[in-house]
Amino acid sequence: MAGLERPRRRPPPEPVAVLRGHRAAVNDACFHPSLPLLFSGAADGELRAWDNASHRTASSVWAHGSAGVYSVAAGAGLGNKIISQGRDGTCKCWAIEEPGLSWKPLFRVKTSTYHFCKMSLVKSSFTHATKSGSTCSASDVEPQRVSSENTECHGVNPTVAPQEHDQCTTSNGHNMLAIAGEESSQVELWDITSARKIVTLPQTCSANTTNHPTKKKGLCMAVQAFIPHESAGYVNILSSYEDGSTLWWDVRKPGLPLSSVKYHSKSGGADDKVVMFTLDHPKGAFILRKEIELERPGIAGTAIWPDNKIAATAGWDHRIRVYNYNKGNALAVLKYHSASCNAVTFSSDCKLMASCSADTTVALWDLYPPKPQSRVDMASC
Repeated sequence: MAGLERPRRRPPPEPVAVLRGHRAAVNDACFHPSLPLLFSGAADGELRAWDNASHRTASSVWAHGSAGVYSVAAGAGLGNKIISQGRDGTCKCWAIEEPGLSWKPLFRVKTSTYHFCKMSLVKSSFTHATKSGSTCSASDVEPQRVSSENTECHGVNPTVAPQEHDQCTTSNGHNMLAIAGEESSQVELWDITSARKIVTLPQTCSANTTNHPTKKKGLCMAVQAFIPHESAGYVNILSSYEDGSTLWWDVRKPGLPLSSVKYHSKSGGADDKVVMFTLDHPKGAFILRKEIELERPGIAGTAIWPDNKIAATAGWDHRIRVYNYNKGNALAVLKYHSASCNAVTFSSDCKLMASCSADTTVALWDLYPPKPQSRVDMASC
């Protein structure tokens, strides 16, 4: 028995490829849902498209100038288009053409917001995560009407559903995005194609009241927009704030959030824990699932596999941490980057994960590569 060796734990995987070419910190990355392309945005304003097979640059454009690209997003509803967000107060839509990206944006949305909160496309069939590990599933349902921006609010009850007062035409959820508002504590929902602000949360008139719950929460640091099955097609939004709190909004009631919770002492990923929770729609409540303590504080981004099996975090300590999403236990700590990791994302087919960093690189990971053949297997071939 003494001669028996304990089976060794499988070491953490190394990157299958490292994408080099950016000359500044890479702030965000995303896979296209159907094309073999990865997109990344850097602090010097460059937006790049990478070929997933050759691991080479397919094309690049200077999307937002010296203000920098802070966020990039692609979705099934956008087709062969992607959205970039810059610190110049704009979001731009780019066509994916045969050689690569279009040289000029198809259109731009001037949000006049200058902050550190990444945009969120409205998702209608997904599981999402914020820096606090929030999750919520939704089904493919047609988005319903949402109220257009109401600047005066005379005689309007901010908690009444929008169909009872100001109406606008039906919006396609795939063409809407949520973003932190021009007023630092507000959240805005925009129609991308018409470059029109649909609604502000809380409504402008409500936000001006001194006792409104968002007034003392500080900057909005993270947003997630989604369409849960229980909302009958209406957009819901989670927004997290500088004080560590998270609010849950339904656009039918733009005056007040459905619910709120405070899992963190401070937001922006600056504390020492990751929290996984779900949303109880019938009760309108947050349900805590798992709280994970971190040895080193600071999380810049989170992502969950499309099949909900694992979750990953991008840390300020240069590490990518992978967790069993159902149990919350740590699976691996991935060490490659030499500077703060800014974002992590999964491909829609669950085959690849990408991490981007202030070290100017994007790393591609295959978390479950094929097992190498044993000697017995090789001998029997």
